[in-house]
Amino acid sequence: MTTSRKSMRTAQRFGILTAFMLLAAAPQPANSGDRSLKLLFWQSPSILNPHLAPDVKDQTASRIVYELLASFDAEGPLVPFLAAEIPSLTNGQVAADGRSVTWKIKPNVKWSDGVPFTAKDVVFSYSYITNPDVGSSSVGTYKSVDKVDALDDLTVKVTFKDVDPAWALPFVGIQGMILPEHIFAPYHNNTAVNARPNLVPVGTGPYRLKEFRTEDVLLIGEDVVNTVKINYEPNPEYRDRAHLGFDEVTLQGGGDAKTAAKAVLGEGVVDYAWNLQVDDAELRELEAKQIGRVALYWSSYVERLMLNITDPNRETSDGERASVQFPNPILADDKLRLALAKAVDRKKIAALYGRTGRPTANLLVGPVLYNSPNTTWEFDLERARALLDEAGWRDTNGDGIRDKDGVSLTLLFQTTVNPVRQKTQAIIGAELAAIGIKVEQKQIDSSVFFSASPDNLNTSQHFYADLEEFASGNKSPDPGSYMVKWTCAEAAQKNNNWSGLNESRYCNAKYDALFHASEAEIDPEKRLGLFVAMNDLLVAEAAVIPIVDWANVAGLRNDIVRFDPTPWDSETWNIATWRRKQ
Repeated sequence: MTTSRKSMRTAQRFGILTAFMLLAAAPQPANSGDRSLKLLFWQSPSILNPHLAPDVKDQTASRIVYELLASFDAEGPLVPFLAAEIPSLTNGQVAADGRSVTWKIKPNVKWSDGVPFTAKDVVFSYSYITNPDVGSSSVGTYKSVDKVDALDDLTVKVTFKDVDPAWALPFVGIQGMILPEHIFAPYHNNTAVNARPNLVPVGTGPYRLKEFRTEDVLLIGEDVVNTVKINYEPNPEYRDRAHLGFDEVTLQGGGDAKTAAKAVLGEGVVDYAWNLQVDDAELRELEAKQIGRVALYWSSYVERLMLNITDPNRETSDGERASVQFPNPILADDKLRLALAKAVDRKKIAALYGRTGRPTANLLVGPVLYNSPNTTWEFDLERARALLDEAGWRDTNGDGIRDKDGVSLTLLFQTTVNPVRQKTQAIIGAELAAIGIKVEQKQIDSSVFFSASPDNLNTSQHFYADLEEFASGNKSPDPGSYMVKWTCAEAAQKNNNWSGLNESRYCNAKYDALFHASEAEIDPEKRLGLFVAMNDLLVAEAAVIPIVDWANVAGLRNDIVRFDPTPWDSETWNIATWRRKQ
């Protein structure tokens, strides 16, 4: 919540600080000798256990403390953290049959409380993550694992249920952070969610927790922002403690994206601001003050138009809507879906994003080598009209809306409450109206739209509409867990409590065959070809309409250097190397 300077005294009602104390404690612009680092998240972290984290913000705050065996840099290659070396077929640590991988661990690593880190902590983390009583948000990454064994204190072996070309995912990347057994063992059960260590982490990373305040404030120009405040200090046991750039790291969470952008780019009262979902023109205006800069990097996220292949209005005998039993009477038609793809002006929509979005024909865009060269997009309303004519959709009563067999060509289009998405809805609605398609729009709060509750009928998984828009992408350089979303078995249905990953209920035996081949293919080049073929099939059939390739946007003060983000980990993954320019 943000208030004016005149309202500063209202902070007293929250038991935070008096107005005088607020002014005295207001952050001052940094200088070249400043050894404190100030971070701002406009969404407040609520937990510092990465495996119970509800969102990226919580994982990013946790990553300052916790480490993993290795992570992926921006281009995809593995970078060791707790691992002594990266496994490979050459060094024998990746089994020739693709069924196991052995990791060697760095010696003399300690947790921040001085207890030695060993392979047993890796084994424990696997057990904890996969324990259904714990309810870990990371469990999907470990579904292919059969067992994890500590061969000795510095060697851990991961054995898979079958051949696994994605052997590098467990204990790697944003869902690979390792927890200390001696701290979390008492909470390896249904008490996990309320465990004290969730807010008092003990890690092997560069910084350790000093204090977690649930109520604090940040003064940004004329505004007072109510925040949480997390203070970190250097981990005395960190293996490269002498080379850390800061003596203190402060993370505050609260406000909104515009306020965060102002704090780092306009006022310079923080050094880093996370996830600046702000109009690009506003960001450029703030950058003109030459206090801070936008740090933009491309990821795998694609804003897309999802097409419901099932009928969202017809019910089965037991009351299930959008069932695979009943095809969508409009969108099951290939030519109509292709007409929709021709009628989406990606260039106009991408302009809404400024620097942070670019039109794309592909669903799979990261790493770059997976971005198919075989696809193209074009905005062609005349071709769209011709396809609709070929499919038998014509305006027989002169009302401006096409129809067929007594069915009006009317589509319900839902998305989250978001200014850019509402503008996108308006653009697409106008384009479709121009070719005789009526679009009814629906907006849903994001907390509802992305809810996992099976009783919530307005989720992206239920998809009780014809079209829906959101962004998603692969969370590691291996796209297997992303491309599985279009397999028949993953259809979100009542019988799986709407937990299936395939929201649109698309089902194609050819696609399934390509995906299942990728699950057993250990040759990297052949596997890449299979994923590109999956992408190309989805685009050719307009099973989904990719619109805009997203960029991640962070804000940095101009004197902060060595920020080197990767889309496959949190932005704080290399915070040990961040520095203030001298």
